[in-house]
This record gives sequence, C-alpha cells and structure tokens, in this order.
Amino acid sequence: MPIYLAAEQQLNVGQATVIEAPAQEGPFVVVFEDDENTAYFYALDSSATDNPIQDALHIYNVEDISDREKPSTVKIGWSMDHSKAVLLINEYPHAVFDFAGKQGYCHSGFPPSVGKGWSAQGHEWQEDVLKLFA
Repeated sequence: MPIYLAAEQQLNVGQATVIEAPAQEGPFVVVFEDDENTAYFYALDSSATDNPIQDALHIYNVEDISDREKPSTVKIGWSMDHSKAVLLINEYPHAVFDFAGKQGYCHSGFPPSVGKGWSAQGHEWQEDVLKLFA
C-alpha cells in the first residue's frame, strides 16, 4: 500500500487524544479523536465555507477494547495523490476516507450517512477498499 505517513503517535485507549493529519497538498485533513468514551475519525475540507467536517467514522467504544491498558500506535497515511487517507492502529487498517469519491469506510459501519453528499451507501467496510491505495 503506497502511502506517505502524515502522523504517528502513541495512544492509550480511553485517554483524551486528538491526532490531526493534513494532506501534504490540497485542503483535506483527517483527524482521529478518542474522547475517553469513543473514538472517531473525521474527514475535513479546510476550503469549505460552512462546516469543514465532511464525514465521520466510528472507530471504537472504549469499554469494548479488551486490551485498552496496553499502549497502541496510531498512524495516519495519505495516498500519493493526497485524496485518500487510512487510519492504522497497531498496523491494522481501521478506516479509510476517499475524498475524491466522497466515501468513508470503517469496520463498525457507523454512523449512518451525515449527508453533504458523502457516504450515500453507508460506511460499511469493503474488503477491497485498500486497493484505493494501489
């Protein structure tokens, strides 16, 4: 999967954490947030004149993580064309945003589409989604 690393940080699940990862070129930014109860991955367009948040993906509920006492490593990578972002936790892909296709994918498939023309088919993970980075 050819990507460039935009952010890397240690995570203690359930500890308030925000990791921002802008694309090297263009207006797109992704943000991972653990608010001590849940974790979400957000797609932002900094050129948007209203709300920059375009889509949001549920990553986990803290209470459901069995090994939350162990530190994890969060990495956020971007495709070489700066239009797709992937969230990796301990090297496992948890979520993908395709800004060109206006689609977000995550393993929980939650939440339902928030509108703005994004993720009209929902957020369900697709087994071939990582091919977006080929």
